[in-house]
Amino acid sequence: MGILVDKDTRVVVQGLTGREGGFHAERCMEYGTQVVAGVTPGRGGTLWNERVPVFNTVEQAVKQTAANTSLIFVPSAFAADAIVEAADAGVKLVVCITEGIPVQDMIKVDQYLKGKPVRLVGPNCPGVITPGARCKLGIMPAAIHKPGRIGVVSRSGTLTYEAVGQLSALGIGQSTCVGIGGDPIKGTDFVDVLKLFNDDPDTDGVVLIGEIGGSGEQQAASYIKQHFKKPVAFLIVGQTAPPGRRMGHAGAIITGKGATAAAKIQALTKSGAHPIPTPADIGTTMQALLKEKKPAAR
Repeated sequence: MGILVDKDTRVVVQGLTGREGGFHAERCMEYGTQVVAGVTPGRGGTLWNERVPVFNTVEQAVKQTAANTSLIFVPSAFAADAIVEAADAGVKLVVCITEGIPVQDMIKVDQYLKGKPVRLVGPNCPGVITPGARCKLGIMPAAIHKPGRIGVVSRSGTLTYEAVGQLSALGIGQSTCVGIGGDPIKGTDFVDVLKLFNDDPDTDGVVLIGEIGGSGEQQAASYIKQHFKKPVAFLIVGQTAPPGRRMGHAGAIITGKGATAAAKIQALTKSGAHPIPTPADIGTTMQALLKEKKPAAR
């Protein structure tokens, strides 16, 4: 049922006792997520909200609670170390919500994680949600999500919510929604998520939302053309952004012809993916695409 997170996901929240960590952990638990531990150095041995044990280290939390996933709300100055600590503790998935992590810190993290049996989603992302499993790791509004068979992968947090809202309003549920984040150095990218959706029997199609900057969308286009077997509807935002100007995310900056919206749209269209005309057309474009792919009644 979906990808990355499910009913067996056991979460340790790094930064649980902070304002943001506590607020969003509470929302995750209300949705049904198993938050089994928190980590705040110096607060070990206490209970958060009289329910969740707090540990000094992720290693302690994993050993005591069998947590297999980390959700990070640590301030940006310490977030890179928090990612490394989670990886060393043996969790299989790390979802880092923190924004503003220095690029140099993330370069070191990226190199450190290579070859290790852990997946990083983020940083600077809204997180991951699988509605059918009632499992949410992140800051997305849970109420707009509906269980179903369409995957969503996006660099933009806000447009992830917009896509989900439109799909749900049309009765189109989601298998899993993944916000990969907009930073120039991040963990999981478009191709990683597309591979998972391609192999997921509970996903029938994908909405992909990209931005200017980088080459992730072109890499996704190459994978879609060669390997992806399901319909993809895509939206690229930032078409009016001037060259060299950062728009929103740190990674959303045009640094060459390949980083422009036009280049990304061209590559994805040639791959066989279907362009979404405007942000207001996300739901209706996927709806039409699903009708095209539905076999005629006999």
